[in-house]
Amino acid sequence: MAHFAEIDSNNTVIRVVVIDNNDVSNNGGDYSAEAETFVSNLVPASENGVGWKQTSYNHNERKQYAGVGFTYDATKDKFIQPQPYPSWSLDTNDDWRAPVEYPNVHEIDSEPLNIYWDEDNQKWLGFTYVGDSEDTVNYEWDDATNTWNEV
Repeated sequence: MAHFAEIDSNNTVIRVVVIDNNDVSNNGGDYSAEAETFVSNLVPASENGVGWKQTSYNHNERKQYAGVGFTYDATKDKFIQPQPYPSWSLDTNDDWRAPVEYPNVHEIDSEPLNIYWDEDNQKWLGFTYVGDSEDTVNYEWDDATNTWNEV
């Protein structure tokens, strides 16, 4: 099955549909303008839809599988994920990166850490569960020493 992302006038993905591979092959083939035209004639446009771009479910083409909210960059011919936080920026691979490198330690005392970004304080935080309870131990990542500190 082939997947096509409908984009709006800002090149933002508003939905993804599945099209039969044979229909794509018979109408220009994968990633062709003919296939995009075929889909636009086959599937009624959404209220804000202006066009279609094929996306790879296996991430083989156009960087990654497009989801709702992704942006299609026509110059780079790829889909880019939505920016997760205002402080994050795109790297040279068009992946979003936090201003602080993601921690390289993912557990404490053999317990897996649940790691998340704290946008307000511009740092990584984590927590572990205490045994089988819902109680947690909270940690703050120290980028300078590459360690988690209990808070």
